[in-house]
Amino acid sequence: MMIGNKIRDLRKEKKLSQSELGKLIGVSQTTVTAWETGRAEPASTYIKKLADFFNVSADYLLGRPEKKSSSEDQKSKDLKKFLEDNLDNGMTFGDGKVTQEDREKLEIALTQIFYRYYDEMKKRNEEKGGFKF
Repeated sequence: MMIGNKIRDLRKEKKLSQSELGKLIGVSQTTVTAWETGRAEPASTYIKKLADFFNVSADYLLGRPEKKSSSEDQKSKDLKKFLEDNLDNGMTFGDGKVTQEDREKLEIALTQIFYRYYDEMKKRNEEKGGFKF
């Protein structure tokens, strides 16, 4: 989808006219029309203003795939550390010999526990006004 189509769709979602959007970001109605019809593309400063205004990423406006958020990156790092701490550092099972199949099952179970705990703690802390894992 062209950037102009995305701008038009986002503008319509907010029930704004081209003129109103132009005033809000500092361009004329004619400029917004040119963007939406594909006759022109916004400069990088206006892509940033549009992204901020519509609360989307510049990548979204440009049609690029979204990258994982930093919170998702952090969650992945936290999971990796949790598994290392609980699975790789001396966990024994039965006679002390953990087969690869047992290890895979334990990893699945620990991953489920991690996400359940992580989501629950996040919810609790958001209610208190902050989240730190």
